[in-house]
Amino acid sequence: MQSISDVDLIFRIAGSQSEGRSIIAIAGPPGSGKSTFAEKLDAELNAISAGSSAILPMDGFHFDDMVLVPRGLRPRNGAPETFDVAGFAHMIGRLRDNLEPEVAVPVFDRSIEIARAGARTIPRTVRTVIVEGNYLLLDRSPWNELKFDLTVMVEFDREVLRQRLLQRWLDLGMDLLEASSKVKDNDMINADLVKASSRSPHFSLRTP
Repeated sequence: MQSISDVDLIFRIAGSQSEGRSIIAIAGPPGSGKSTFAEKLDAELNAISAGSSAILPMDGFHFDDMVLVPRGLRPRNGAPETFDVAGFAHMIGRLRDNLEPEVAVPVFDRSIEIARAGARTIPRTVRTVIVEGNYLLLDRSPWNELKFDLTVMVEFDREVLRQRLLQRWLDLGMDLLEASSKVKDNDMINADLVKASSRSPHFSLRTP
């Protein structure tokens, strides 16, 4: 594993783009800045070569409450078992095979806590697919069967992360008690799992 700055990593990925398709994983817990970095990388790659990059967010594969509630998993929403991993792996396989003119992918709408099906399309011309999510490198089945060409883990300071997550829920309208409970009893458990149980990436990245 090599520690690298975001600028150096962007230049490295841009320099390695080829006519074939690469699948890049940006992993890290919620609030670590992985989504922001994925968007920055995507923008930079598309600035160099328009239409060459697209993002596949893992959050689009959240199970809906109609699945989570009967299984007793609603309080643990965001934990590994609350995702459709098989569907996610199948989507990555479709994108790697690149046999279709375009592939429609789901995107999670955080404002209503629902994944929107077909909310984004990734055309055949895209050369770099940036996959971002919490558990891309989780070393447990079936997550450890996911395959990527290059992997990045976003490192984080635990207390900074806790404050970011708390503020996220406050911004979404929760009161302090409810937000604090959600961070303590779910978000930080998931963050600690990412830290303790992820496979070694090609690169580690610390975001601002």
